[in-house]
Amino acid sequence: MSQKTAPPKSLEDLPDSEIVSWVLEGFRRTLVHYGYWFGEVETRLGTEKAVKVETEAGDLWWGIMLKRLSFVLGFEIEDNVPKALKSMDRKELLGLLDAVCINWLADDGVWFQAVEKRYGMDAAKACNDACWSRFSPYEALRTKEILGLPDFPGLEGLKTALGFRMYARINKQVIEEVDEHTVVFRMVDCRVQAARKRKGLPDYPCKSAGMVEYPTFASAIDPRITTECIGCPPDEHPEDWYCAWKFTLIP
Repeated sequence: MSQKTAPPKSLEDLPDSEIVSWVLEGFRRTLVHYGYWFGEVETRLGTEKAVKVETEAGDLWWGIMLKRLSFVLGFEIEDNVPKALKSMDRKELLGLLDAVCINWLADDGVWFQAVEKRYGMDAAKACNDACWSRFSPYEALRTKEILGLPDFPGLEGLKTALGFRMYARINKQVIEEVDEHTVVFRMVDCRVQAARKRKGLPDYPCKSAGMVEYPTFASAIDPRITTECIGCPPDEHPEDWYCAWKFTLIP
């Protein structure tokens, strides 16, 4: 009978190849821990206060992390940013930004699929919708803070903020001004739905997520803005858009 190999007693006992895996594991645990911190502060203090705390903590953490990694990996830091990024041209930077946004969407997708595989579509949709109810106002408030938008920026502020969502780099969207109090937002090309269409699959029924995603985003930008769904899968929609939303500013 073969003897089982004794498990290593410490990281020092591991071969180099396995230490590499633990380096990546360290990044992974840091991301999860960061998320737990934000989630707990949000639960106890509310989203707006959590965003303000995250701004302070996040700025400090990025600086600490980059400085320490720059010492170990030997890259230069300039204005709290890796100098290599600042030397990239506009095309390269936009390509990198697109890759970051696509990775964000992939993160969303693999979580959905992992839950669906184990616990079914209903559980995955429930988790997805709940996640959007928290991420969407965070994204709105964070964008509002970064851009320095006023407390009540109205529809102009909303139109601007919609252009700075993660989705804005990877989907095609248009905004139509109906009158001084109303705009209509249409998702002309959706990366998720387009991929399903290429595979011959029906639209993913994303309306339940949209009904928390868009209203919470708009109200976080300006609480005077109300949201109405014009159409979103499983609703029927024309060929030139996948979903459409009406935003109205209540004077």
